[in-house]
Amino acid sequence: MMPTRRTTLGLAVAGLAAPALVQAQGSAWRPSRPLRLIVPFAPGGSNDIVGRIIAEPAGQILGQAIVIENRAGAGSVIGSEAAARAPADGYTLLINSAHAAVPAVVARMPYNAVTDFEGVAVAGFSPHTLVVTPRFEARTAAEMVSLVRANPGRFNLATAGIGSSVHIAGLVLTNRMNLQTEPVHYRGGGPAVAALVAGESQIGTPTMASSLGQIRGGGVRALAVLAEQRSPALPDVPSATEAGIPGVVLEEFFPITAPKGTPPEIIAALGAAFRQAIQQSSARLTELAGVAPREGFDTNAKVMTLVREGVEDYTRILRAAGVQPE
Repeated sequence: MMPTRRTTLGLAVAGLAAPALVQAQGSAWRPSRPLRLIVPFAPGGSNDIVGRIIAEPAGQILGQAIVIENRAGAGSVIGSEAAARAPADGYTLLINSAHAAVPAVVARMPYNAVTDFEGVAVAGFSPHTLVVTPRFEARTAAEMVSLVRANPGRFNLATAGIGSSVHIAGLVLTNRMNLQTEPVHYRGGGPAVAALVAGESQIGTPTMASSLGQIRGGGVRALAVLAEQRSPALPDVPSATEAGIPGVVLEEFFPITAPKGTPPEIIAALGAAFRQAIQQSSARLTELAGVAPREGFDTNAKVMTLVREGVEDYTRILRAAGVQPE
C-alpha cells in the first residue's frame, strides 16, 4: 500500500512509539498466563512472518509467551471473527493486514472491523509486489500486460483469499491495466506464493513479506514493487512507475488489535510491550519481511483511526474501479 495517505492507498502516516521497558513493566496490568496472537491466514504469509518476528520479544517484555494461532479461511474473516468474539481480557490479540480491506469486498461481515476492536499497535507498512512464475514468458511488467491482454482468461492470478490485501492488489492491477485473468483464492499468502513457485498460478501480487524469500531465491520472478519508489529490500526491482504500470500501487499495514471492551490499562500495557518489540525488531522486519515501522501509532485511537481510514480508502478505490462487495 504508497507515498501519501489519501492520494494513494499507502496510508503514509506515522507508526511506532518506543517506550522504555520499565513503562511496560510498571503498568498496572501484567498477564499471568500465555497470550495468543491470532493470524487469520495459513503459515508462511506476511502476517504469520511479521507476527512471529515480534511475538517473542513482546512476550519477553510482558513476562509471558505469546503463542501464534493460525486460523485461516474466508480471506481472514474466520480468524478475525474469532478474535472479535474472544473475551476482552488481554489474552487474545489479532494481527491482520487485510483488516481494513475485507469490508470493501465482503458484503455480509460477521463483525465490524472498526467498532468491534481496540487498537494495540501497528507493526509496520510494506508494499506489494508483482511477481510471475519463473517459466512465465514475459520478462517485464509491460510484456506481461501485453501478453495477458492478448490471451484473456488464459492465466491464473494467485490471491491470499477473497478480501485479502493480495486479492485487492490483484483487482487494482487487473482493473487499472484492463486485464482478464482467472483468480485463484488460496488460504493465505504462503500458499499463494507456493502456487506461483510450482507454476500452478502464473501471476501474483503478493505482499513483500510473503514473497521476499522466494524472490531472492529465484522461486518467483519480480517484475515490479507496487510502490512509487523502489524498495531498499529489493533495490534491483523497478517501482510500478518505472515498470510502466503507474497507478498500480498498493501498500499493506499490520494493525495489532484486541477485542472491543478490553480495559484501557490492559491496552496500554500491551501497546507499550508491542511497540518496544517492534522497535527492537525493526532491522529483522525490514530484512526478512520488507516491513518498515513508522512512528505515531501510540494510542488505541490512533491505531483505529488508521484502520477506519483504510476501510474508507479501500472502498473508495475499489468502487472507482467498478468492484462491488460480494
